[in-house]
Amino acid sequence: MKTHHRENLDTYMSMSLVIILLFIVLMFLGVPIAVSLGAASVIVMATMTDLPLNMAAQSMFTAMNSFIMVAVPLFILCGSLMDEGGIADRIYDLAESAVGWIFGGLGHVSVAVNMLFAGMSGSSVAAIASIGKMSINALDKKGYPKDYATAINLSGSMLASVIPPSILMINAAATGNVSIGQALLAGLVPGVLIGMLFMIYNYIYCKKHNIGDRIPFSSARLGKAVFRAIPALLTPVILLGGVYTGIYTPTEGAGIAVVYTVLVSIYVFKNLKWSDIPRIIIKNARSTGTILFVAIAAKPASLLFEIDGLPALVANMITGISDNRIVILFVLYAFLIFVGMFMDATAAIFILVPILLPAVQAVGVTPLFFTVFLVITLSFGLITPPVGVCLYAAENVTGLPIESIIKASLPWILLIAVSLCALILFPQLIEIPVKIVFG
Repeated sequence: MKTHHRENLDTYMSMSLVIILLFIVLMFLGVPIAVSLGAASVIVMATMTDLPLNMAAQSMFTAMNSFIMVAVPLFILCGSLMDEGGIADRIYDLAESAVGWIFGGLGHVSVAVNMLFAGMSGSSVAAIASIGKMSINALDKKGYPKDYATAINLSGSMLASVIPPSILMINAAATGNVSIGQALLAGLVPGVLIGMLFMIYNYIYCKKHNIGDRIPFSSARLGKAVFRAIPALLTPVILLGGVYTGIYTPTEGAGIAVVYTVLVSIYVFKNLKWSDIPRIIIKNARSTGTILFVAIAAKPASLLFEIDGLPALVANMITGISDNRIVILFVLYAFLIFVGMFMDATAAIFILVPILLPAVQAVGVTPLFFTVFLVITLSFGLITPPVGVCLYAAENVTGLPIESIIKASLPWILLIAVSLCALILFPQLIEIPVKIVFG
């Protein structure tokens, strides 16, 4: 019996193991992630299977021949238009008017503005590079330690990967065949929970160190800030409102939001001209190309993993650890944090979702919960070394040493970790809002 099991294990692992090893070797040699993954898959398909090589091309085409995936470039374009269209300034004024009067005021403003901007851009890198830069400079001028100011904005930028419309959430939902509308909504409560914990810690820190400039609360100023921000605030309403009510799909909503953002930026805020639009589209085509290149390169690998039986093997291994859902999720939690630290989150989503989803479903985890949990956990990698793109963006924005930023970010990272533990223990935080809205 043991010999038979061993033979099955060797059969399962042969192609999958070679793909993974080739991918790691090529990546460490400096080959781009998408090329590494695609090359590893093609090499294995050519040398270890009887499959025709055109099957790799067909699977890549299938990955992109998807109406849902069109939402990704549209969301990215919408976020970039908002960034350059003057929306960030109005959102910052609104956040300052709303929470700037609390002790540690500008720290709360930093959290609030990241949450608001997250609901518009969907991109953590865009958040730290635009609204984060503005917020760090404001905190620095008011006497906050610069490393603290950087840490709160770096950690806050991660919320753009959780609060809808999250680009990572769209990718994960599309890969796992989960409703994008439901997945986006399910990320809202965890995102707000993390933001609230950030504000509580900021209040305690500022009290303890006696820092934090406050502004007097003014209903008139708040009303004025809300009025000025209404055109900006309507963007997520247009983007998500129609999706949640079933009027249009996420892809159609993203297209409508792009048109709306262009018109508002040009004719209302007047920060853009029609001549700026081609430049912004070209810039975003490069970002989109990177993400979608990873998506198509991951498809042949997923096909070979499935043929090799890797998802079934991983499912058996995970269920062999325990049949307790909570134990399995904590094991998965540690694994995903490790993966997120060393692999691009987008690539990890396209590779891991097809492998891990059947395994967690076997212990009673719903695809919706898994999608949200996976995205939040992998998002750790955005703000941690060695490949944290937001971490390096924060270094470029501030000029602070990486070591200083990492040290200052540890309390915030711990708060995120605690939030994820709460989600494991209370999955209703993710699932109940979706049941309320979608029935």
